[in-house]
Amino acid sequence: MKKFKLKEIADYISGEIHFNEDLTIDGLNDLKNAKKGQITFIGNSKFKKYWGDSKASAAIVNKTIKIETSNKPIIFVDDADIAMGKLLEIFSPDNIPVFENDVHQSAVIHPSAIISKDVKIGPFCYVGKNVKIGKGTILYPNVSVFDNSLIGDKCIFWSGTVIRENSVIGNSCIFHNNVSIGADGFGYRPSPEGKGLVKIHHIGNVVIGNDVEIGANTCVDKATFDSTIIGDGSKIDNLVQIAHNSVMGKYCIMAGNSGLAGSVSLGDGVMIGGGASVKEHTKIGSGASVGAGSGVISDVKEGTTVLGYPAAEYRDMLKQWVAIKKLAKS
Repeated sequence: MKKFKLKEIADYISGEIHFNEDLTIDGLNDLKNAKKGQITFIGNSKFKKYWGDSKASAAIVNKTIKIETSNKPIIFVDDADIAMGKLLEIFSPDNIPVFENDVHQSAVIHPSAIISKDVKIGPFCYVGKNVKIGKGTILYPNVSVFDNSLIGDKCIFWSGTVIRENSVIGNSCIFHNNVSIGADGFGYRPSPEGKGLVKIHHIGNVVIGNDVEIGANTCVDKATFDSTIIGDGSKIDNLVQIAHNSVMGKYCIMAGNSGLAGSVSLGDGVMIGGGASVKEHTKIGSGASVGAGSGVISDVKEGTTVLGYPAAEYRDMLKQWVAIKKLAKS
């Protein structure tokens, strides 16, 4: 069990201790479930009322939140959420899966593949023709990387992930279980004879930047032509669909069950809420936000927040909802 003095924690997160800096902390938890010896956090003033009843031995609190009296230590910080994120890292257990051999004997690696220094490849992995894998990258069991794909340094691919042919992936990326990169896009047209559908073949690829994290069971489809692109630092949740030829800027966030149709363009720092969907050929400007469950069918300007179905500027949509409620009562 990892243990730290409160002063060590305060120094690590650049916080100011209220008192008792020699207290030992052996874990962290939320206000409701924290136990003696653990530290909790308060990032919103609406939760401070629960601090008195919490069994936590200490708390990390935003400087903007005033707590008049406390018989337990408090560390005041600029951002409690960021501070807790840093603490989660140092309290993380060290029991990650261990590789007894760098390359398991059951892995199938094409002779033309280039495997750099300190790469680890688990059981039943497949690495295809002319694949290049950068230094320190890890392929956990049952990962497939198909022909001509380029993988950067210090990436982690969890079990079940499939990287289709010609994909390009940057450095320090994390792909969780069963991520699909480079599958065919969804493209069909009615048959000229009026019977069945004609498949539109996709000959492009997927290009993913550095420091991108993609959640379990998410799909990024290859482009019809050119590339589907995910920008540096973007974070994508579980069960997300990114269709062919979509282009995502840097540091974007997409929450679970959201989706981009074909040829959608996102600027930098765009946030897409859970369950939201974006119509094909739509452009969303840098810094814009899309509320959870929204349906975006037209372009969104930079820095705008939209919500609803169909999505509209949030203040207009809230007025509509109020008007509908009043109409229902009349």
